[in-house]
Amino acid sequence: MSSDIVVKRGLDLKLVGKSALKIAAHKSTSDFSIYPSDFHGVFPKLLVKENDKVKAGDILFFDKNSERVKFASPVSGKISEIVRGERRKVLELKIKADKNISFRKLSKFEDNADSFKEFLLESGLWVFVKQRPYDVIADPNSSPKDIYISGFDSSPLSADYEFITKGYEDKIEIALKYISKLTNGSVNVSVRKGTDVFLKKLPGVKVHNVSGPHPSGNLSTIINSLSPINKGDVIWTLNLPDLIIIGNAILNSKFNAERIIAICGSSISEPKYYKMIIGSKISSYLKLNEKNSRIISGNVLTGTKISHDGNLRFYSNEITAIPEGNDYDLFGWAKPMFNKFSLSRALTFSWLFPNKKYNLNTNTNGEHRAFVVSGSFEEVFPLNIYPLQILKACMYKDLDEMEALGMYEVAPEDFALTEFICVSKQPHQNIIREGLDLMKKEIG
Repeated sequence: MSSDIVVKRGLDLKLVGKSALKIAAHKSTSDFSIYPSDFHGVFPKLLVKENDKVKAGDILFFDKNSERVKFASPVSGKISEIVRGERRKVLELKIKADKNISFRKLSKFEDNADSFKEFLLESGLWVFVKQRPYDVIADPNSSPKDIYISGFDSSPLSADYEFITKGYEDKIEIALKYISKLTNGSVNVSVRKGTDVFLKKLPGVKVHNVSGPHPSGNLSTIINSLSPINKGDVIWTLNLPDLIIIGNAILNSKFNAERIIAICGSSISEPKYYKMIIGSKISSYLKLNEKNSRIISGNVLTGTKISHDGNLRFYSNEITAIPEGNDYDLFGWAKPMFNKFSLSRALTFSWLFPNKKYNLNTNTNGEHRAFVVSGSFEEVFPLNIYPLQILKACMYKDLDEMEALGMYEVAPEDFALTEFICVSKQPHQNIIREGLDLMKKEIG
């Protein structure tokens, strides 16, 4: 069963540096790191200490707020260092990997929803399941109205899901078979219209052919179109590449944290794909043609800034490198600009060349100031929600207004484009995240 969804409002930011559709030779690294900050709202309780030996799939820590939610090691080796911050907060777990990875044997499960859920929790795979509202790891004690799976990513320079999942159809199919047992509602998969994917042939899965600009790949866009979230509703979400890891665990009883990662961006000499394990040190994969570059685990709109010798973050499917924007144009605000992108037509000409690809840097081209009401946010925000009003409600912490404006439906990534075009340079994604955290604390 399939349906068509047309997204009319949004913005495709075309950048130089898209990865070629080929997988380069494997590169090995022995340095891996797991960052608890990747799991928003989780307070880690460590089960390991420095110099402990672990296998891939061994549990490193669990969430103090929900002890059933556990986090597994992506490799086997030795815990080389536990980095702590203020008040002994755990910032990073460093692992020196074995040359040959050994795996913990995962337990079998029965063919029912409760047994499969326990399998996901005990194996550390549950962390791939997120929930709306609040865009956090799903509460295992809740029951979802529906499950939504993102089958493509529309963000700039994003990994091609159709390419990176090719050859793993059996793992995705078995994962979907058991995930569908976790809800009495429907399992929905969004795919880019025009792609010929095997998902359309699977029974019990609703496939939605989506067309339109970014954020057409964001699940909030699909959920808002098909089944808006009301108070009390819970929806679980996953990404298609994560199903490969879950399916592999079902078939082979081991936590194999390998992904196909896009190395992309205008600062990369040869953008291409690599097979990498979650937490891998990325320095050996980077061939930069611009030394003064920002390295991002994820995409340019929502990713996490990392160092040149940093590590692949847990949920990322790409590593992006673009020039660092710490140089400035004299009178740049008052002269015509031909190589910069802007939604506005004032002194920019990007609107004349809709298919042009840009080599943009990280310069925000402006400074933080009070919100300017321009009406531009609605042009790139496809949800049936007022973006400026909900941002302001979050800033002055009006829970009733946040609730009435549709806060249950949004995630920080939905405001990446409004943040990009904001002439006031306000941190929209941080504002929404703080608003969601406040609602979760006060309303639950």
